[in-house]
Amino acid sequence: MSEAVDTQAKQPLRRPGMIAFDTTGDIPDPYDLPIEKINMINPRLFAENRIWDYFERLRNEDPVHFNDTELTGRYWSLTRYADIKAVDTDHERFSSAHGITIGFPIDAPLPEGALPISMFIAMDPPKHDVQRLTVAPIVAPMSLKKLEPLIRERVCGILDSLPVGETFDWVDNVSIELTTQMLATLFDFPFEERRKLTRWSDVATAVPGTGLIDSEEERRAELIECLEYFTRLWKERKEKPGHDLVSMLAHGENTKNMEPFEFLGNLILLIVGGNDTTRNSISGGVLALNQYPEQYDLLRRDTSIIPNMVAEIIRWQTPLAYMRRTANVDVEMHGKTIKAGDQVLMWYVSGNRDPEVFERADELIIDRKNARTHLSFGFGLHRCMGNRLAEMQLRVLWEEIMNRFHKVEVVGEPKRTVSAFVKGYTELPVKLYAK
Repeated sequence: MSEAVDTQAKQPLRRPGMIAFDTTGDIPDPYDLPIEKINMINPRLFAENRIWDYFERLRNEDPVHFNDTELTGRYWSLTRYADIKAVDTDHERFSSAHGITIGFPIDAPLPEGALPISMFIAMDPPKHDVQRLTVAPIVAPMSLKKLEPLIRERVCGILDSLPVGETFDWVDNVSIELTTQMLATLFDFPFEERRKLTRWSDVATAVPGTGLIDSEEERRAELIECLEYFTRLWKERKEKPGHDLVSMLAHGENTKNMEPFEFLGNLILLIVGGNDTTRNSISGGVLALNQYPEQYDLLRRDTSIIPNMVAEIIRWQTPLAYMRRTANVDVEMHGKTIKAGDQVLMWYVSGNRDPEVFERADELIIDRKNARTHLSFGFGLHRCMGNRLAEMQLRVLWEEIMNRFHKVEVVGEPKRTVSAFVKGYTELPVKLYAK
Protein backbone atom coordinates (compact mmCIF):
# COMPACT_ATOMS: atom_id res chain seq x y z
CA MET A 1 0.00 0.00 0.00
CA SER A 2 1.26 3.43 -0.92
CA GLU A 3 1.83 5.58 2.17
CA ALA A 4 1.81 8.97 0.42
CA VAL A 5 -0.96 10.62 2.40
CA ASP A 6 -0.95 14.04 4.04
CA THR A 7 -2.90 13.42 7.22
CA GLN A 8 -2.45 16.99 8.42
CA ALA A 9 -4.06 18.73 5.45
CA LYS A 10 -7.26 20.59 6.30
CA GLN A 11 -9.37 18.79 3.73
CA PRO A 12 -12.86 17.35 4.06
CA LEU A 13 -13.70 13.79 3.27
CA ARG A 14 -16.11 13.37 0.39
CA ARG A 15 -19.35 12.75 2.23
CA PRO A 16 -22.93 12.38 1.00
CA GLY A 17 -24.53 15.72 0.20
CA MET A 18 -26.50 16.73 3.27
CA ILE A 19 -29.88 18.38 2.82
CA ALA A 20 -31.04 20.94 5.35
CA PHE A 21 -34.14 19.79 7.22
CA ASP A 22 -36.19 21.49 9.87
CA THR A 23 -35.01 20.15 13.21
CA THR A 24 -37.88 21.72 15.15
CA GLY A 25 -41.64 21.65 14.91
CA ASP A 26 -44.00 18.82 14.10
CA ILE A 27 -43.47 16.33 11.31
CA PRO A 28 -46.51 16.58 9.01
CA ASP A 29 -48.78 13.71 8.13
CA PRO A 30 -47.60 12.52 4.69
CA TYR A 31 -51.17 12.57 3.39
CA ASP A 32 -51.35 16.32 4.15
CA LEU A 33 -48.41 17.04 1.83
CA PRO A 34 -48.33 17.34 -1.94
CA ILE A 35 -46.65 14.09 -2.87
CA GLU A 36 -43.80 15.87 -4.67
CA LYS A 37 -42.82 17.43 -1.32
CA ILE A 38 -42.08 14.06 0.26
CA ASN A 39 -38.35 13.54 0.69
CA MET A 40 -37.29 10.42 2.57
CA ILE A 41 -33.69 11.57 3.10
CA ASN A 42 -34.79 13.27 6.30
CA PRO A 43 -33.11 11.75 9.35
CA ARG A 44 -35.83 13.08 11.63
CA LEU A 45 -38.36 10.74 10.03
CA PHE A 46 -36.20 7.81 11.11
CA ALA A 47 -35.17 9.14 14.51
CA GLU A 48 -38.84 9.67 15.39
CA ASN A 49 -40.03 6.45 13.70
CA ARG A 50 -42.38 8.35 11.39
CA ILE A 51 -41.37 6.67 8.14
CA TRP A 52 -44.08 4.05 7.73
CA ASP A 53 -47.01 6.15 6.48
CA TYR A 54 -44.65 8.01 4.17
CA PHE A 55 -43.43 4.80 2.57
CA GLU A 56 -46.98 3.42 2.39
CA ARG A 57 -48.11 6.45 0.41
CA LEU A 58 -45.14 6.26 -1.94
CA ARG A 59 -45.64 2.53 -2.56
CA ASN A 60 -49.31 3.11 -3.35
CA GLU A 61 -49.18 6.36 -5.30
CA ASP A 62 -45.64 7.07 -6.54
CA PRO A 63 -43.35 4.02 -6.35
CA VAL A 64 -40.69 5.73 -8.49
CA HIS A 65 -40.50 9.04 -6.66
CA PHE A 66 -38.42 12.00 -7.84
CA ASN A 67 -36.48 14.57 -5.82
CA ASP A 68 -33.94 17.18 -6.87
CA THR A 69 -31.85 19.28 -4.51
CA GLU A 70 -29.00 21.72 -5.05
CA LEU A 71 -26.57 19.61 -3.05
CA THR A 72 -27.41 16.19 -4.43
CA GLY A 73 -28.92 16.73 -7.84
CA ARG A 74 -31.56 14.35 -9.18
CA TYR A 75 -32.50 11.17 -7.36
CA TRP A 76 -35.30 8.63 -7.38
CA SER A 77 -36.77 6.62 -4.52
CA LEU A 78 -37.87 3.06 -5.26
CA THR A 79 -40.25 1.73 -2.61
CA ARG A 80 -41.76 -1.50 -4.00
CA TYR A 81 -40.08 -4.86 -3.50
CA ALA A 82 -40.14 -5.95 -7.16
CA ASP A 83 -38.64 -2.69 -8.45
CA ILE A 84 -35.90 -2.70 -5.83
CA LYS A 85 -34.91 -6.28 -6.60
CA ALA A 86 -34.91 -5.58 -10.35
CA VAL A 87 -32.49 -2.67 -9.97
CA ASP A 88 -30.33 -4.45 -7.39
CA THR A 89 -29.69 -7.32 -9.80
CA ASP A 90 -29.10 -5.13 -12.88
CA HIS A 91 -25.52 -3.94 -12.48
CA GLU A 92 -25.18 -3.22 -16.19
CA ARG A 93 -27.77 -0.44 -16.23
CA PHE A 94 -27.37 0.61 -12.59
CA SER A 95 -23.84 1.22 -11.33
CA SER A 96 -22.41 1.17 -7.81
CA ALA A 97 -19.24 2.98 -8.84
CA HIS A 98 -20.52 6.45 -7.93
CA GLY A 99 -21.34 5.59 -4.32
CA ILE A 100 -23.82 3.60 -2.26
CA THR A 101 -25.32 6.51 -0.31
CA ILE A 102 -26.84 9.69 -1.62
CA GLY A 103 -24.13 12.09 -2.68
CA PHE A 104 -23.25 14.77 -5.16
CA PRO A 105 -24.51 15.04 -8.74
CA ILE A 106 -22.52 12.71 -10.96
CA ASP A 107 -21.22 15.56 -13.12
CA ALA A 108 -20.32 17.85 -10.21
CA PRO A 109 -16.62 18.36 -9.40
CA LEU A 110 -15.41 17.16 -6.05
CA PRO A 111 -15.29 19.92 -3.46
CA GLU A 112 -11.84 21.48 -3.26
CA GLY A 113 -9.48 19.23 -1.32
CA ALA A 114 -11.96 16.37 -0.99
CA LEU A 115 -10.51 12.89 -0.59
CA PRO A 116 -11.64 10.28 -3.14
CA ILE A 117 -12.40 7.38 -0.81
CA SER A 118 -13.44 4.17 -2.57
CA MET A 119 -14.55 0.73 -1.40
CA PHE A 120 -15.32 -2.48 -3.26
CA ILE A 121 -19.07 -2.31 -2.60
CA ALA A 122 -18.98 1.00 -4.50
CA MET A 123 -17.30 -0.56 -7.54
CA ASP A 124 -18.50 -2.43 -10.59
CA PRO A 125 -16.99 -5.62 -12.02
CA PRO A 126 -14.27 -6.61 -12.52
CA LYS A 127 -12.55 -4.63 -9.73
CA HIS A 128 -15.42 -5.23 -7.32
CA ASP A 129 -15.23 -8.99 -7.82
CA VAL A 130 -11.51 -9.44 -7.24
CA GLN A 131 -11.40 -7.22 -4.15
CA ARG A 132 -14.44 -8.89 -2.62
CA LEU A 133 -12.94 -12.33 -3.28
CA THR A 134 -9.80 -11.29 -1.41
CA VAL A 135 -11.64 -11.00 1.92
CA ALA A 136 -14.43 -13.52 1.31
CA PRO A 137 -12.55 -16.44 2.94
CA ILE A 138 -13.10 -14.86 6.36
CA VAL A 139 -16.80 -15.80 6.10
CA ALA A 140 -16.45 -19.03 4.15
CA PRO A 141 -18.35 -22.05 5.57
CA MET A 142 -15.26 -23.59 7.19
CA SER A 143 -14.34 -20.28 8.83
CA LEU A 144 -17.86 -19.87 10.19
CA LYS A 145 -17.80 -23.39 11.56
CA LYS A 146 -14.60 -22.56 13.46
CA LEU A 147 -16.01 -19.25 14.68
CA GLU A 148 -19.26 -20.56 16.14
CA PRO A 149 -17.78 -21.97 19.39
CA LEU A 150 -15.99 -18.66 20.00
CA ILE A 151 -19.17 -16.68 19.31
CA ARG A 152 -21.11 -18.88 21.73
CA GLU A 153 -18.45 -18.48 24.41
CA ARG A 154 -18.57 -14.71 24.07
CA VAL A 155 -22.37 -14.61 23.99
CA CYS A 156 -22.49 -16.66 27.19
CA GLY A 157 -19.93 -14.40 28.86
CA ILE A 158 -21.89 -11.28 27.95
CA LEU A 159 -25.27 -12.66 29.01
CA ASP A 160 -23.95 -14.08 32.28
CA SER A 161 -22.55 -10.66 33.18
CA LEU A 162 -25.91 -8.90 32.90
CA PRO A 163 -27.92 -7.85 35.98
CA VAL A 164 -31.21 -9.71 36.43
CA GLY A 165 -34.12 -7.60 37.61
CA GLU A 166 -32.35 -4.27 37.08
CA THR A 167 -32.76 -1.79 34.24
CA PHE A 168 -29.80 -1.42 31.86
CA ASP A 169 -29.10 -0.42 28.26
CA TRP A 170 -29.30 -3.42 25.92
CA VAL A 171 -27.65 -1.54 23.04
CA ASP A 172 -24.41 -0.81 24.86
CA ASN A 173 -24.16 -3.91 27.01
CA VAL A 174 -25.19 -6.55 24.48
CA SER A 175 -25.68 -5.34 20.89
CA ILE A 176 -22.54 -3.22 20.67
CA GLU A 177 -20.41 -5.44 22.87
CA LEU A 178 -21.10 -8.65 20.98
CA THR A 179 -20.61 -7.19 17.50
CA THR A 180 -17.49 -5.25 18.54
CA GLN A 181 -15.90 -8.38 19.99
CA MET A 182 -16.63 -10.14 16.69
CA LEU A 183 -15.11 -7.29 14.67
CA ALA A 184 -11.98 -7.34 16.80
CA THR A 185 -11.64 -11.04 16.04
CA LEU A 186 -12.12 -10.62 12.28
CA PHE A 187 -9.49 -7.87 12.11
CA ASP A 188 -7.27 -9.42 14.82
CA PHE A 189 -7.57 -5.99 16.41
CA PRO A 190 -6.21 -5.35 19.92
CA PHE A 191 -9.09 -6.62 22.04
CA GLU A 192 -8.73 -4.05 24.81
CA GLU A 193 -9.12 -1.25 22.26
CA ARG A 194 -12.06 -2.79 20.41
CA ARG A 195 -14.45 0.09 21.16
CA LYS A 196 -12.40 2.19 18.73
CA LEU A 197 -14.04 0.09 16.01
CA THR A 198 -17.50 1.01 17.29
CA ARG A 199 -16.57 4.67 17.36
CA TRP A 200 -15.16 4.68 13.83
CA SER A 201 -18.23 2.86 12.53
CA ASP A 202 -20.54 5.42 14.13
CA VAL A 203 -18.45 8.39 12.97
CA ALA A 204 -18.35 7.12 9.38
CA THR A 205 -22.15 7.20 9.03
CA ALA A 206 -23.15 10.00 11.44
CA VAL A 207 -24.99 13.15 10.42
CA PRO A 208 -22.95 16.14 11.68
CA GLY A 209 -24.64 18.18 14.37
CA THR A 210 -26.87 15.38 15.66
CA GLY A 211 -24.84 14.54 18.73
CA LEU A 212 -22.05 12.20 17.63
CA ILE A 213 -19.91 14.62 15.64
CA ASP A 214 -20.26 18.36 15.10
CA SER A 215 -18.62 18.80 11.70
CA GLU A 216 -17.10 17.14 8.65
CA GLU A 217 -13.69 18.25 9.91
CA GLU A 218 -14.23 16.26 13.10
CA ARG A 219 -15.27 13.23 11.06
CA ARG A 220 -12.20 13.56 8.88
CA ALA A 221 -9.84 13.74 11.85
CA GLU A 222 -11.27 10.60 13.43
CA LEU A 223 -11.24 8.59 10.22
CA ILE A 224 -7.64 9.63 9.58
CA GLU A 225 -6.91 8.22 13.05
CA CYS A 226 -8.58 4.99 11.88
CA LEU A 227 -6.39 4.91 8.76
CA GLU A 228 -3.21 5.54 10.72
CA TYR A 229 -4.04 2.82 13.24
CA PHE A 230 -4.80 0.24 10.56
CA THR A 231 -1.74 1.24 8.55
CA ARG A 232 0.36 0.16 11.53
CA LEU A 233 -1.51 -3.16 11.60
CA TRP A 234 -0.99 -3.49 7.83
CA LYS A 235 2.77 -3.19 8.25
CA GLU A 236 2.77 -5.78 11.03
CA ARG A 237 0.69 -8.25 8.99
CA LYS A 238 2.91 -7.75 5.95
CA GLU A 239 5.71 -9.26 8.00
CA LYS A 240 3.63 -11.73 10.00
CA PRO A 241 0.31 -12.56 8.34
CA GLY A 242 -2.58 -14.33 10.02
CA HIS A 243 -6.13 -15.38 9.10
CA ASP A 244 -7.68 -11.94 9.45
CA LEU A 245 -9.05 -9.20 7.21
CA VAL A 246 -5.99 -6.95 7.42
CA SER A 247 -3.68 -9.81 6.45
CA MET A 248 -5.93 -10.76 3.56
CA LEU A 249 -5.91 -7.21 2.23
CA ALA A 250 -2.18 -6.79 2.77
CA HIS A 251 -1.29 -9.97 0.87
CA GLY A 252 -4.11 -10.17 -1.68
CA GLU A 253 -2.88 -9.84 -5.24
CA ASN A 254 -5.62 -7.32 -6.04
CA THR A 255 -5.48 -5.33 -2.79
CA LYS A 256 -1.83 -5.25 -1.67
CA ASN A 257 -1.13 -2.09 -3.69
CA MET A 258 -4.20 -0.10 -2.69
CA GLU A 259 -3.85 3.65 -2.21
CA PRO A 260 -4.36 4.77 1.42
CA PHE A 261 -7.88 6.10 0.95
CA GLU A 262 -8.96 3.00 -0.92
CA PHE A 263 -7.69 1.02 2.07
CA LEU A 264 -9.65 3.35 4.38
CA GLY A 265 -12.77 2.96 2.25
CA ASN A 266 -12.62 -0.82 2.45
CA LEU A 267 -11.97 -0.65 6.18
CA ILE A 268 -15.05 1.53 6.68
CA LEU A 269 -17.10 -0.85 4.56
CA LEU A 270 -16.01 -3.89 6.58
CA ILE A 271 -16.37 -2.14 9.94
CA VAL A 272 -19.81 -0.69 9.24
CA GLY A 273 -20.98 -3.90 7.56
CA GLY A 274 -19.85 -5.98 10.52
CA ASN A 275 -21.10 -3.57 13.15
CA ASP A 276 -24.24 -1.64 12.31
CA THR A 277 -26.26 -4.37 10.65
CA THR A 278 -25.85 -7.06 13.30
CA ARG A 279 -25.99 -4.78 16.29
CA ASN A 280 -29.21 -3.08 15.19
CA SER A 281 -30.85 -6.40 14.42
CA ILE A 282 -29.91 -7.58 17.93
CA SER A 283 -31.65 -4.54 19.41
CA GLY A 284 -34.53 -4.63 16.94
CA GLY A 285 -35.29 -8.26 17.74
CA VAL A 286 -35.77 -7.50 21.44
CA LEU A 287 -38.01 -4.53 20.63
CA ALA A 288 -40.07 -6.51 18.12
CA LEU A 289 -40.73 -9.42 20.48
CA ASN A 290 -41.91 -6.95 23.10
CA GLN A 291 -44.24 -5.28 20.61
CA TYR A 292 -45.63 -8.67 19.57
CA PRO A 293 -45.82 -10.65 22.83
CA GLU A 294 -47.75 -13.51 21.22
CA GLN A 295 -44.66 -14.14 19.10
CA TYR A 296 -42.52 -14.21 22.24
CA ASP A 297 -44.92 -16.83 23.64
CA LEU A 298 -44.56 -18.86 20.43
CA LEU A 299 -40.77 -18.68 20.75
CA ARG A 300 -40.92 -19.96 24.34
CA ARG A 301 -42.99 -22.93 23.20
CA ASP A 302 -40.71 -23.81 20.30
CA THR A 303 -37.12 -22.56 20.21
CA SER A 304 -36.43 -24.58 17.05
CA ILE A 305 -38.03 -21.65 15.26
CA ILE A 306 -35.03 -19.41 16.04
CA PRO A 307 -33.28 -19.67 12.62
CA ASN A 308 -36.44 -18.56 10.82
CA MET A 309 -37.08 -15.92 13.48
CA VAL A 310 -33.63 -14.47 12.80
CA ALA A 311 -34.51 -13.93 9.14
CA GLU A 312 -37.82 -12.35 10.15
CA ILE A 313 -36.11 -10.01 12.62
CA ILE A 314 -33.69 -8.89 9.91
CA ARG A 315 -36.65 -8.25 7.57
CA TRP A 316 -38.65 -6.39 10.24
CA GLN A 317 -35.69 -4.30 11.36
CA THR A 318 -33.93 -3.67 8.00
CA PRO A 319 -30.72 -2.30 9.56
CA LEU A 320 -29.61 -0.37 6.46
CA ALA A 321 -32.59 1.57 5.13
CA TYR A 322 -31.43 1.94 1.53
CA MET A 323 -28.65 1.48 -0.98
CA ARG A 324 -27.92 3.73 -3.92
CA ARG A 325 -27.21 2.98 -7.54
CA THR A 326 -26.54 5.39 -10.42
CA ALA A 327 -28.20 4.91 -13.81
CA ASN A 328 -25.77 4.21 -16.64
CA VAL A 329 -28.45 4.76 -19.31
CA ASP A 330 -31.96 6.18 -19.49
CA VAL A 331 -34.40 3.68 -17.96
CA GLU A 332 -38.21 3.73 -18.14
CA MET A 333 -39.99 2.60 -14.96
CA HIS A 334 -43.66 3.04 -14.11
CA GLY A 335 -44.04 5.72 -16.75
CA LYS A 336 -41.07 7.73 -15.43
CA THR A 337 -37.73 8.25 -17.15
CA ILE A 338 -34.72 7.75 -14.91
CA LYS A 339 -32.00 9.60 -16.82
CA ALA A 340 -28.42 8.43 -17.19
CA GLY A 341 -26.48 9.87 -14.24
CA ASP A 342 -29.48 10.00 -11.91
CA GLN A 343 -29.12 8.52 -8.45
CA VAL A 344 -31.52 5.70 -7.58
CA LEU A 345 -32.24 4.89 -3.92
CA MET A 346 -33.44 1.35 -3.30
CA TRP A 347 -35.41 1.66 -0.06
CA TYR A 348 -34.96 -1.82 1.39
CA VAL A 349 -36.88 -0.73 4.48
CA SER A 350 -39.96 -0.05 2.35
CA GLY A 351 -39.63 -3.13 0.16
CA ASN A 352 -39.46 -5.28 3.29
CA ARG A 353 -42.89 -3.93 4.28
CA ASP A 354 -44.45 -4.37 0.82
CA PRO A 355 -47.82 -6.11 1.38
CA GLU A 356 -47.68 -7.51 -2.15
CA VAL A 357 -44.84 -9.77 -0.96
CA PHE A 358 -45.23 -10.07 2.83
CA GLU A 359 -48.64 -10.72 4.35
CA ARG A 360 -49.26 -8.49 7.40
CA ALA A 361 -45.96 -6.91 6.46
CA ASP A 362 -45.73 -4.48 9.38
CA GLU A 363 -45.94 -7.29 11.94
CA LEU A 364 -43.23 -9.58 13.30
CA ILE A 365 -44.28 -13.15 12.47
CA ILE A 366 -41.45 -15.42 13.54
CA ASP A 367 -42.68 -18.46 11.58
CA ARG A 368 -43.28 -16.42 8.41
CA LYS A 369 -42.86 -18.78 5.45
CA ASN A 370 -41.03 -16.35 3.18
CA ALA A 371 -39.00 -14.48 5.79
CA ARG A 372 -35.73 -15.33 4.04
CA THR A 373 -36.76 -13.49 0.88
CA HIS A 374 -36.21 -10.15 2.63
CA LEU A 375 -34.19 -7.39 0.95
CA SER A 376 -31.95 -6.48 3.89
CA PHE A 377 -28.85 -8.22 2.53
CA GLY A 378 -29.40 -7.02 -1.02
CA PHE A 379 -29.34 -9.20 -4.14
CA GLY A 380 -26.97 -9.91 -6.98
CA LEU A 381 -23.23 -9.36 -6.95
CA HIS A 382 -23.43 -6.85 -4.07
CA ARG A 383 -25.34 -9.17 -1.72
CA CYS A 384 -23.96 -8.76 1.81
CA MET A 385 -20.77 -10.81 2.10
CA GLY A 386 -21.21 -11.40 5.84
CA ASN A 387 -24.88 -12.37 5.83
CA ARG A 388 -24.26 -15.88 7.19
CA LEU A 389 -22.04 -14.58 9.95
CA ALA A 390 -24.71 -12.06 10.97
CA GLU A 391 -27.36 -14.77 11.02
CA MET A 392 -25.13 -17.05 13.07
CA GLN A 393 -24.46 -14.38 15.70
CA LEU A 394 -28.18 -13.69 16.03
CA ARG A 395 -29.06 -17.38 16.16
CA VAL A 396 -26.50 -18.17 18.85
CA LEU A 397 -27.52 -15.12 20.86
CA TRP A 398 -31.21 -16.07 20.89
CA GLU A 399 -30.44 -19.70 21.70
CA GLU A 400 -28.51 -18.58 24.76
CA ILE A 401 -31.07 -15.92 25.73
CA MET A 402 -33.79 -18.57 25.76
CA ASN A 403 -31.58 -20.88 27.85
CA ARG A 404 -31.32 -18.23 30.57
CA PHE A 405 -34.20 -15.81 30.60
CA HIS A 406 -37.97 -15.92 30.57
CA LYS A 407 -38.08 -12.45 29.10
CA VAL A 408 -36.01 -9.50 28.02
CA GLU A 409 -38.51 -6.75 28.78
CA VAL A 410 -38.29 -3.32 27.18
CA VAL A 411 -39.02 -0.85 29.99
CA GLY A 412 -38.71 2.50 28.19
CA GLU A 413 -38.81 4.13 24.80
CA PRO A 414 -35.89 3.33 22.50
CA LYS A 415 -33.67 6.11 21.20
CA ARG A 416 -33.16 5.75 17.48
CA THR A 417 -30.22 6.63 15.25
CA VAL A 418 -30.53 10.03 13.56
CA SER A 419 -29.90 8.74 10.06
CA ALA A 420 -31.79 7.91 6.89
CA PHE A 421 -29.16 5.27 6.04
CA VAL A 422 -28.40 3.33 9.24
CA LYS A 423 -31.73 2.33 10.77
CA GLY A 424 -30.83 1.57 14.34
CA TYR A 425 -30.88 2.35 18.02
CA THR A 426 -28.62 4.24 20.38
CA GLU A 427 -30.40 3.18 23.60
CA LEU A 428 -32.88 0.46 24.57
CA PRO A 429 -33.68 0.19 28.32
CA VAL A 430 -34.51 -3.37 29.34
CA LYS A 431 -34.95 -5.59 32.36
CA LEU A 432 -34.21 -9.33 32.49
CA TYR A 433 -36.37 -11.99 34.12
CA ALA A 434 -34.81 -15.37 34.89
CA LYS A 435 -36.49 -18.59 33.77
